[in-house]
Amino acid sequence: MTGCLTGLRVLDLSRVLAGPWAGQIFADLGAEVIKVERPDVGDDTRGWGPPFLVDQEGRETSEAAYFLSCNRGKKSITIDIRNPDGQDLVRKLAAKSDFLLENYKVGGLAKYGLSYQHLRKLNPGLIYCSITGFGQDGPYKDRAGYDFMIQAMGGLMSVTGLPDGMAGAGPVKVGVAITDLFTGMYATVAMLAALEHRRRTGEGQWIDLSLLDVQVATLANQALNYLTSGDVPRRLGNAHPNIAPYEAFPTSDGYMILAVGNDDQFSRFCSAAGRPDLSKDPRFATNSGRVENRRALIPQVAAVLAQHPTNHWLEMLEIARVPCGPINALDRVFKDPQVKHRRMCVSASHAAAGKVGLVASPIKFSNTPVADPKAPPLLGEHTDEILADLLGISRDRIEVLRTQGSI
Repeated sequence: MTGCLTGLRVLDLSRVLAGPWAGQIFADLGAEVIKVERPDVGDDTRGWGPPFLVDQEGRETSEAAYFLSCNRGKKSITIDIRNPDGQDLVRKLAAKSDFLLENYKVGGLAKYGLSYQHLRKLNPGLIYCSITGFGQDGPYKDRAGYDFMIQAMGGLMSVTGLPDGMAGAGPVKVGVAITDLFTGMYATVAMLAALEHRRRTGEGQWIDLSLLDVQVATLANQALNYLTSGDVPRRLGNAHPNIAPYEAFPTSDGYMILAVGNDDQFSRFCSAAGRPDLSKDPRFATNSGRVENRRALIPQVAAVLAQHPTNHWLEMLEIARVPCGPINALDRVFKDPQVKHRRMCVSASHAAAGKVGLVASPIKFSNTPVADPKAPPLLGEHTDEILADLLGISRDRIEVLRTQGSI
């Protein structure tokens, strides 16, 4: 069984998360992804731990969980691009690739003769995706950009966290590097769109993708709330700016999520909760009314839900077809029957650990299933294989390159 992208090759010169996330998606879909890393050091995230993977003898390895999260299915080759011979190897790999991913600073690869303008001469069909903090032009183009600061600059943290005046109030980042992840997703979409353009025209192209642009784009309804009304959105904690009741509520033994998305669901909730009067109250009969009068509504909903434990409400509201759910820690996530049924946790053979647990791709195809993933590679694990089999370099020449530090 082959994947949708079997036969395509991605040269992945990116590091950390946004670029590697895109490369990992390509690997999941069947493409050959060659990850170029610095000799002896590798991707920064190999050292971003603890935790680190433990080998078969119970000893801690140098493979950080962070690296494992975004590099499954790839091949690793070590090349020093500061070395002229290393630069030549990258050019040869680019000439045989469909895509190139990189997240160096603006102009960072041009000084090595590895920019899009250089490589398109060798491979006119190359689709070259550059990911930076702020894009290839503009007043901030030379600045480094990291997810945390972009969440702040791009407005996400202004709408994330408890409202002013509450204990613990203040801006809060999302618990995963969501801007990096969205940027990886946009990179994947853009590269596949460019592939379709190449199919029609034979031409590759350069994709300029910015973390800040992506963060602004993914403000979604919050951005349009502002552009439509002129009112600056504020932090609402777990509440929703456009829907109510749609937030976390305390129960008698913990917390739960109540996610009422329309008037019928609210009516069914009120009946199941023993408060049918709430849905008949003119202030709460419509969603717009509930949003405008949330200060009057939410305390009444909270008082009802606090009377019983979480499981009581989950069972009752599921019968009533009212969207709700528990707030699971990760141990419960991976024990959840639905998550287990969908095989979202898989294992793969690993050169050092024997086996490693991985999160599966969420994509489910009817005709070309995503294969069980291959483990993220050890640093330089495939160097000799790629140089010999793909580029036709002799074993003796490989040893010379290794001795002089090019690989």
